[in-house]
Amino acid sequence: MNKKVTIRRLATGVPGLDDLLGGGLPEFSFNLIAGTPGSGKTTMAHQIMFSLATPDCRALFFTVLGEPPLKMLRYQQQFPFFDIDKINHSIKFVNLAADLLEGDFERVLARIDEEVQKFAPSLVFVDSFRSVAQSAKSMEAGAAGLQHFVQQLGTQMTSWQATTFLIGEYLAPEAESSPVFTVADGIFWLSQLVHRDAMIRKIQVVKMRGQAQSPGVHTFRISDEGVEVFPRALITSGMLQQIHIEGDQRMSMGVPTLDEMLGGGLPVGYSLLIVGPSGSGKTVLATQFLAEGLRIGEAGVIAAFEKSPNQLLGKQLNQMVDRGEVGYINTRTLDLSIDEILHDMVAMITKMKAKRVVIDSLSGFELALAPVFREDFRDALYRMVAVLTGMGVTVLMTAEMVDKYDSLSFCSYGNAFLADAILLQRYVEIGGEFKRVMSVVKVRGSNHSKEIRFFEVEHDKIRIGATTSEYLGVLSGMPVLNPIG
Repeated sequence: MNKKVTIRRLATGVPGLDDLLGGGLPEFSFNLIAGTPGSGKTTMAHQIMFSLATPDCRALFFTVLGEPPLKMLRYQQQFPFFDIDKINHSIKFVNLAADLLEGDFERVLARIDEEVQKFAPSLVFVDSFRSVAQSAKSMEAGAAGLQHFVQQLGTQMTSWQATTFLIGEYLAPEAESSPVFTVADGIFWLSQLVHRDAMIRKIQVVKMRGQAQSPGVHTFRISDEGVEVFPRALITSGMLQQIHIEGDQRMSMGVPTLDEMLGGGLPVGYSLLIVGPSGSGKTVLATQFLAEGLRIGEAGVIAAFEKSPNQLLGKQLNQMVDRGEVGYINTRTLDLSIDEILHDMVAMITKMKAKRVVIDSLSGFELALAPVFREDFRDALYRMVAVLTGMGVTVLMTAEMVDKYDSLSFCSYGNAFLADAILLQRYVEIGGEFKRVMSVVKVRGSNHSKEIRFFEVEHDKIRIGATTSEYLGVLSGMPVLNPIG
């Protein structure tokens, strides 16, 4: 009877990277960390090394650069993952620059093997392997010598029983023909893209033997905390299934008349798009939505893209955020990616066990993204909403609409298709003054009111009044309800 070999997966210590790898780094694997200059290869390697290195799991880091390890560590120690107590105990640095300059390629290989045998590491790093490869090409053996070196190094890595990493500068995977791409078990490709005034870092797991990695290109950042990867949101088959409301589960908006207009409240797990011109009361309604959740014990989260916490409309919402009753997603940093924002939202939702999420607004959301991500805004937003509703939360989004007064538009962004329900707010001119009206455009799979109703914003609350037909009756002298009240 055949039994599968169990391969232990190592936690890399890089937030988000284990998710890309399918659960972690395979032990004893031979990996290539490659990419353009300045893309973060060495920082990622150090973060992995310091996270994994212990007295029982020692790491050996070879540098073949002209600069000594001390200079490199001067900058790496600024990150919190750096632990000076591990240097020369759990972690040892070896500089191969002198061996490489002498032009004896076999000596470089012998020196690597010698140091590995003496230190008996569980982790081995060679930075930059590209420097070794370029030197090999300049020797008499040329390409044949390089291939022989890679084959021997790969064979020795297998006998070391260590997890190994070769770090080097390459332009693109398809542009390289190095034998190392063939023998590597895992290939991490790092790059940085400058688009207009924004610089975006990307990572791709090109190859990872023995396990299913997350496909595609993903965003990552190098902050004061080190490298953090934001896996691209992927829509699963479960997210594409039609939402069924068990027992007609509804969620109150905090405005009784609006609940009636929606057919008994907003169905749980739906996405609601509130569309209206500036000042029409979108954020006020979002505040009541969150406040109603708190009243019945449902936590909420808000991502406000147009205002800082101190600028949130209304004292009530400020107080909810200050008391920690509503989670606030900091979106003041520009050049974000959808995946970064979604990562923070999912983490906050999970932490607070939130049932209600507000995105205010989509126009501010788009502006907060780096220009390169705005081109795929609709697609990315569709994935975000699918992930959030797939978690079982109910999402309320606001969108700015230019009210032309002579035409009807549900959403200026062409994103109305992704919402399960749409609420439209507008201004109308009556008797020389503007008045606010709202109507429910759609509630997927549910009956709802077709009426257009007047409403007012009073003391940071929405108060819905008469329908337009009732109001016209008032103007004609018929004894019916007041427009508001």
